[in-house]
Amino acid sequence: MTPVELAAQLKTGLLSFPVTHFRPDLSFDEPAYREHLSWLSQYDVAGLFAAGGTGEGFSLTPAEIDTVVRTAVSEVAGRVPVIAPATGGTFAAIEQARAAEAAGADGLLLLPPYLTEAGQRGLVEHVSAVCRSTSLGVTVYSRANAILTDVSVAELADRNDNLVCLKDGVGNIEMMTRTYARVGDRLTYIGGLPTAETFALPLLQLGVSTYSSAIFNFVPEFALGFYADVRAQDRDAVYRKLNDFVIPYLDIRDRTKGYAVSIVKAGLTAIGRSAGPVRPPLQDLSADELAQLTELIGRVK
Repeated sequence: MTPVELAAQLKTGLLSFPVTHFRPDLSFDEPAYREHLSWLSQYDVAGLFAAGGTGEGFSLTPAEIDTVVRTAVSEVAGRVPVIAPATGGTFAAIEQARAAEAAGADGLLLLPPYLTEAGQRGLVEHVSAVCRSTSLGVTVYSRANAILTDVSVAELADRNDNLVCLKDGVGNIEMMTRTYARVGDRLTYIGGLPTAETFALPLLQLGVSTYSSAIFNFVPEFALGFYADVRAQDRDAVYRKLNDFVIPYLDIRDRTKGYAVSIVKAGLTAIGRSAGPVRPPLQDLSADELAQLTELIGRVK
């Protein structure tokens, strides 16, 4: 899949960000991960992002990331594009980009570099260096310590033909408006805020045609129905589902830092498809919180 083909594909539907399955000793559980991918692949999604944020990619070693990506490529077998992660410093991200291409991934999600702060010029050079290292289509994630301005995004789009998507993890309405006004349809825009359903309808007006759905992991029918309502701009249906499920879900998620990932694995436990525990420094939901989540999921299943 060429970068242009990848960008066109990703904007056609909801995006899947599967969790990474761990055994009780926190080692990668490949058979369980394969089974999960097989289940999710039955649904109509536009792309599968392996070992991303929801997949605890930040907790995986480079060798584990390679294993997870290769497992996803093998299991999905071309039914949907597989996007691999790249993170850390520039040279670490380049190594991951090359490994992803060798593993047969269809694209790359470039996450923020770990810990260090950087100015716009440094971020532009970082993203450009990773883009030059691969022929894969690259999605850059603007978030945390790597928030790109509209001017930087425009320069990156001009310099790097294989930069095809911008994933927004900030939700700054003015900046997204500036970015779309400056760059237009040169890029595909992906919503990447935690529990992206909350922001999906307003961001649609800013050119953000799709988003990464974590809840798709455990309520895929609900997630796809919600996405269809957003694309149809059915405000009544969207706000009814926000009130019925998403906002109460956010109330649980917001109790502890890191629960944006932990609650997704808890959701799988709640439906009888356990993905195992999260790795530290994340923590699992309490038994009481899991019971509340299980009751909430029961309302929409």
